[in-house]
Amino acid sequence: MSIPLADLKRTVIINTLRSCQLFAGLPPGDLENIADVTVGRSLAKDEYLFHEGDPAQGFYIVQRGAVNIHRVTAAGKEQTIHVFRTGDSFAEVALAAPTGYPAEARAQEATQVLLVQKAGILALLRQRPELALRMLGSMSSHLRVLVGQIEDLTVKDVETRLANWLVKRCPDRHSETAVTVELTMTKRALAAELGTVSETFSRTLAKFRAQKLLTVKGKTMIVLSPVRLNTLLSRNLGE
Repeated sequence: MSIPLADLKRTVIINTLRSCQLFAGLPPGDLENIADVTVGRSLAKDEYLFHEGDPAQGFYIVQRGAVNIHRVTAAGKEQTIHVFRTGDSFAEVALAAPTGYPAEARAQEATQVLLVQKAGILALLRQRPELALRMLGSMSSHLRVLVGQIEDLTVKDVETRLANWLVKRCPDRHSETAVTVELTMTKRALAAELGTVSETFSRTLAKFRAQKLLTVKGKTMIVLSPVRLNTLLSRNLGE
């Protein structure tokens, strides 16, 4: 017997909610209730999900793809705050913000998100205070990440930021075995995520290539020696 399409979509939503850290460990009944107030949305590359100041419709979970959260300075420069990827939730703070979303959100690639609708989730939170505490914990986690990023952007130079980004993608930072890192974004987008411009990013890549730490071909980066790159990172951090 075939399963109705609506039931399949609801099952997919529940599975996505379950895999999100925000809702990990919730009993099936709670997940089903949240699924009832959740809808999906597809975004093309570079399509905006919301703009700064837009009324908050709710918060989001990335099903697949990547969403770039950024603000535009008075000088017109775009500053990336964070890039959220599959399984990440974002914009929870907008539930309590009377002024709407505090930043811009744009799909960095073809992306599918879930919108947990504001009115529905607020009604659930009133019924289930422990769910509200769980969401506060998730928002605190986001805050720690953002504070760390601010520290990176104000204290560390571009070389250190890039080395840190690459080392985090090596399964064993103390290994001599080369690691391939496939970019899911353009180099320009990665430069923005690291808080720099394309020209500076390109010079840093060239420096790593000259030091035989890295090779680059298109969107493929190969960390030739994770342990050597980690040594550079540790030295730059003064460890």
